[in-house]
Amino acid sequence: MDEKQTLRIRDLGLAAALISLGHNMCNTDRDTNGRSYFIFTQTKTLERDVNNFWADSLEVKARKYFDDIKMLKSRIYGER
Repeated sequence: MDEKQTLRIRDLGLAAALISLGHNMCNTDRDTNGRSYFIFTQTKTLERDVNNFWADSLEVKARKYFDDIKMLKSRIYGER
């Protein structure tokens, strides 16, 4: 069976940027301390965009990014 590799991301800004770029978030998860993680399917494009985010060279549409942050926050706080 071909199991897909995933990437667990804890940073809300990074997760929102990746969603704004069209990356598919598979799931969310919480650790025993209650911290939320955003789980994405690992791809070369995802890896490139993560690196560009940390290098401050990633560009997203501002309103879409803001809406995606709100959506993720709703998802986090709705799970509690």
